[in-house]
Amino acid sequence: MSSMQFTVLWLLGLAALGTEVFALIDAIRHPSAAYPAADKRTKPLWVGVLAVSAAVGFVMLNSVLSLPGIAAFVAAAVYLADVRPALRQITGRGAPRRW
Repeated sequence: MSSMQFTVLWLLGLAALGTEVFALIDAIRHPSAAYPAADKRTKPLWVGVLAVSAAVGFVMLNSVLSLPGIAAFVAAAVYLADVRPALRQITGRGAPRRW
């Protein structure tokens, strides 16, 4: 593999890992009661899924386009696209700002 391809894949892996770690930290910061209130399973479930996702993302840093790497990123993306907005609405952190 050429060094340019390796660099691009490594940067993609780093971006995916950053997304997975961000999702994990965000899931830890929300209170446990907010998850059932938002009808999004439980906090231990999401923290567990995202912890495994971040671990897989770390291990698969150089092969982000493999099936485990893609699955880890998809888990974080589902949390960020679906669960996080619902939690922010329940906790009041997602209130629109008025400039």
